Amino acid sequence: MSTRRDVILGGAAVASAGLALGLRPRRKLNLLGQRKIETIVPAAFTQWTSQVDANLLQPKIEGSLASKLYSETVSRIYYNEQTGDQVMMLVAYGNDQSDLLQLHRPESCYPAVGYSIVESRATTLPLGGGAALPCRRVIAEKSGYRENIVYWTRLGEFLPVSASEQRQARLEMAMRGYVTDGALFRCSMIGKDADAAFKDLDAFIASLLRSVTADGRPALVGNSLARAIQS
Repeated sequence: MSTRRDVILGGAAVASAGLALGLRPRRKLNLLGQRKIETIVPAAFTQWTSQVDANLLQPKIEGSLASKLYSETVSRIYYNEQTGDQVMMLVAYGNDQSDLLQLHRPESCYPAVGYSIVESRATTLPLGGGAALPCRRVIAEKSGYRENIVYWTRLGEFLPVSASEQRQARLEMAMRGYVTDGALFRCSMIGKDADAAFKDLDAFIASLLRSVTADGRPALVGNSLARAIQS
């Protein structure tokens, strides 16, 4: 014979199952479409030219999960023909940002290969015309080798600047019934004074994003910011 307690517990279990089913994402939100990041990000623009470099530090995921997490990675070194400066760029794109498959931020992947994170802070990068990109500035160091990094992440239409914001954005999209795509865009310079490096990186990123075609920008920064850059 069922007791009142059994009925209550059974009802709670059914309610929990119903909630889990209701939160299960049913639709895909993909801002890249059928294109490739490699073709969207220009290999050359203004005074910058580039070459492919597969040796750049990339997020490391064991086993076959890596291929599932990042469906495309683009790594290049850009050279400034006028100043001789070099910028290392990595874009890691994943078309499925679910609970198991999530962008790995530099604050986790750099220490995994022996770097110390000297600084990590959220900021906004002016893009001109009132548009601004939410991003992070990171300084990583290893055996006297210092890398100054500016990076941002896109999760669907969100641009989270921290791991907690990234989790919140994923949850919010799941509650709306979506599994989204996502991208991590990282640019860095080695050896320069941090203030000078970040100033140069800001200018590089702003120029790069303005050089991307209007229909390709949403895959990098979402539709809202893409429209602001265009206007």
